[in-house]
Amino acid sequence: MRTRILLTSIVAAALVGTLGLASGKPKYKLGLIAKSESNPVFQAARVGAQDAARELGARLGIEIEVLWRTPADEDAQKQAGFIEQLANLGVDGIAITCSDATKVTAAIDKAVAGGVAVACFDSDAPQSKRFVYHGIDDVDCGRAVMAELAKALGDAEGRIAVLAGNQTAPNLQARVRGVREELARHPKLKLADVYYHKETAQDAAAKVQEVQTANPDIVGWAMVGGWPLFSDALMGWKPGEVKIVAVDALPSQLKYVEKGIVQVLLAQWVYDWGYRSTELLIDKIHHDKAPAGQRDISTLDRVTPENVAEYGRNWEKWLRK
Repeated sequence: MRTRILLTSIVAAALVGTLGLASGKPKYKLGLIAKSESNPVFQAARVGAQDAARELGARLGIEIEVLWRTPADEDAQKQAGFIEQLANLGVDGIAITCSDATKVTAAIDKAVAGGVAVACFDSDAPQSKRFVYHGIDDVDCGRAVMAELAKALGDAEGRIAVLAGNQTAPNLQARVRGVREELARHPKLKLADVYYHKETAQDAAAKVQEVQTANPDIVGWAMVGGWPLFSDALMGWKPGEVKIVAVDALPSQLKYVEKGIVQVLLAQWVYDWGYRSTELLIDKIHHDKAPAGQRDISTLDRVTPENVAEYGRNWEKWLRK
């Protein structure tokens, strides 16, 4: 009898902890899986998710815990492992940006089958059973990058290069497709090539330097990610000699705009990757409310010398510890 009472007490205590009944509030655990620890855009997304957890929790009278599970460097297999780990921990939802959709889709589908709501942000796994994708339209993003580069070049004749990051990332593949589509509308500009690389500032900058040295006739770079601008490696370039348009507007990138080395940055709402994903998950889990569609599309902010200082103030909030 005493054993039965003890076991019953243990089960009851576990249920209280899981449901948050000790505080009188429903409690939800959400996993957040980004591509890499070192990229500041994902650090901003983490802050956004934590802010959303706090603010939504206060507004709705619930408790939300965000569990950060992200590899140090891009590794889709580790992402798949984190999905399984979080599902085994009993999380209610997961938000993930996919380094390689083919390697995480099975893990996403298994988690969904086990009752976990999964949302993608930034980089989608469209063939998976995730219920929503939040982020930009990547093809449109690529088109915008190329259109801005053509404008900066005055549609003059010349060869341009595309910097494209991880070749297996579905979002970057779509952006490259958009660049190619827009480039076809500017017949005076020719594509030298699309260059892929490991998504670190060091590798990206080395690739750009190597290509530009070997091809001094390249007059512009369409960077579908801002990787080489995450360091000072290109700060020695002569302003305006080679035109550059890049995605994102991190603090390190803003310096390039201020100096005139980069003509335009197209900034994603990286803080909202975390904030909006948390909103979408709580709507699904707590309110049983599905989004209007499977794609929750955000826009891009155009950052130029005219507004670079104003835009930079956002990072005081986004990168706080």
